Amino acid sequence: MSAQERTLLTTQRDCPGRLVPVGDPVTIPAHTFVTLTQALGGNYTVIYNGNMVRVDGTDADALGLTPQKLEFEAPADGLVHEEQVWDALRTVYDPEVPVDLVNLGLIYSVKIDQDTARVDIRMTLTAPGCGMGPVLVGDVKYRVAQVPNVREVAVELVFDPPWNRDMMSEEAQLETGMFY
Repeated sequence: MSAQERTLLTTQRDCPGRLVPVGDPVTIPAHTFVTLTQALGGNYTVIYNGNMVRVDGTDADALGLTPQKLEFEAPADGLVHEEQVWDALRTVYDPEVPVDLVNLGLIYSVKIDQDTARVDIRMTLTAPGCGMGPVLVGDVKYRVAQVPNVREVAVELVFDPPWNRDMMSEEAQLETGMFY
């Protein structure tokens, strides 16, 4: 979305979001003017009171847009199913590249403690100095918390091993033009 494509919107209801790049939660009140600056991967970045705010796609209706629906069938066994966690992670996109974190190779591991219904995720960023780290961690926590039976999500940012383009799926490499 270029500067010419920025769109003025009015919030339809109180709109939860996270300040960019620190990731602190913020609520944009209903009937507030915001400027939409980015719409990638089902998430939105708006300008509110001079600050950039990341709005999850599941709250897009607060911006008057069609919300992304995360729907998971609740397992009859009452357990957290790892494939559903990975499915949730595939809905989190890098804010600058329209590729999800799994296909970018940013998710290193998922561990589930069924006794506490806690999901521990180890992930990295494309660069250690990436300012969007707190926002991406917030995105991951929010989306994985939508998985049935999950009670807690913990995300650890690690930089060893360092990320490189070979960690990307072939699909992601093709999408970004980094396949060679």
